[in-house]
Amino acid sequence: MATWSKLLTLDGASPLMEQLTFFHDHTLSILLMITVMVGYLLSSLFQNKLTNRFLLEGQTIELIWTILPAVTLVFIALPSLQLLYLIDEINNPLISIKSIGHQWFWSYEYSDFKSFEFDSYMASAADAKSHNFRLLDVDNRMILPFNSQIRLLVTAADVIHSWTVPSIGVKIDATPGRLNQASFLINRSGLFFGQCSEICGANHSFMPIAMESVSPKAFIEWINSMTK
Repeated sequence: MATWSKLLTLDGASPLMEQLTFFHDHTLSILLMITVMVGYLLSSLFQNKLTNRFLLEGQTIELIWTILPAVTLVFIALPSLQLLYLIDEINNPLISIKSIGHQWFWSYEYSDFKSFEFDSYMASAADAKSHNFRLLDVDNRMILPFNSQIRLLVTAADVIHSWTVPSIGVKIDATPGRLNQASFLINRSGLFFGQCSEICGANHSFMPIAMESVSPKAFIEWINSMTK
């Protein structure tokens, strides 16, 4: 969960988010090198009173600042394209869950089992318990097993919403009349929070997502308790 002392991305809870974090660090290191190099060149120009015949004219420097950015873009583009394909890949999902965005709550359908569904509203201040997180916890959490490939089908009933959980690296639009899908695998147990990331109306900031990752055994017990 994000706190005021958090400067970088959240700890990844899925292989996809871990790869996104690696790509972020990779790109940031390239940007840091470019910033240092450009700063050095600017400082050398100021020291020479903005006159340096090796920088202001010459075929060699023209070739360098044309070829070097192209090579840099290749080092950024290749891992970026690989990540794009990983995000869209669907690997034989064990569980398919449908999430529907409403103004202003989420509903979930577990249709692989004895079909059941429930609504997930933000926990009110009156009903909140001492261990709940303000403006993030919900009355009915989304329960999922870890180390299992999950397929999430997302749509909306009224306006465009966006189902987003940063810790697992998923952000997918919920569009009325259209089914979007995402695939992810949670690699550890825990409680992960997200929010609607599309401005969907007056109470846009009051439709959080709370996902609880449990063991497959605990997930089966929860499914049995919900379908009784």
